[in-house]
Amino acid sequence: MDKSSLHQQQDALTRYLRDPEHCTPPAGMDAARVQVYRDLVFNNLSLLLSGTFPVLVKILGNEEWRALVRIFLRDYRAQTPKFGEIAQEFVAFLASEPPGLSDGDWPPFMVELAHYEWVEMALQQSDDAPLPMSDAGLLLERPLQVSPLAWPLAYAWPVQLLGPDYQPDAAPDQPTLLLVRRTEDWSVKFSELSPLAWRLLQRIGEFPELDGRAQLEGLAVEAGAGGSSEFMENGLALLRQMQVEGVLA
Repeated sequence: MDKSSLHQQQDALTRYLRDPEHCTPPAGMDAARVQVYRDLVFNNLSLLLSGTFPVLVKILGNEEWRALVRIFLRDYRAQTPKFGEIAQEFVAFLASEPPGLSDGDWPPFMVELAHYEWVEMALQQSDDAPLPMSDAGLLLERPLQVSPLAWPLAYAWPVQLLGPDYQPDAAPDQPTLLLVRRTEDWSVKFSELSPLAWRLLQRIGEFPELDGRAQLEGLAVEAGAGGSSEFMENGLALLRQMQVEGVLA
């Protein structure tokens, strides 16, 4: 077989594996063999993804989940060959609002739920190192930084509550603010953040040159509490708590 014919056969095979409902297998290829390849590709992808998105799978049910995986396999072109990064590609696919998902009654919170479930795996696999322990007495005097293993997240939907028995039709008026962090034992912990705590972590990323005192003073102004000693005391207590938990230093 010459290179041109080989390329045509490979192209026909990959098209069929991606979309067996609308594409035909390569001419002359044994039907039973190509079906084995088709099932292996789809089932392996479905199994790989379902381990990262168990809540989404339960909400959709087996039939709808398989339909979603089929659309992903058919329409999306991943940019990575690494199995560990396929889940991230899946989240990006959902967030892109692909035309293939325009048909069907998909949950309105599906994109955010998928991202929320992916975060746990992403932190567990992260190569980033935790911040070195710092002196709590210098939190007000030195610029602060947030650990790369602590992610403040904001969602329109209460993603941490979603499940087969709780599927709201509309997002609440207030966003869901969460902190997701990897601890020393490599477990991933989720906790809710107050709007002020979330904004503090956001400000540290926006103004990395500011010391802790300046961060709290700026936060106080934003909150309409400029000059409040009580606000500063509570803010320092929050900084100390986050420092102990390895969230910032």
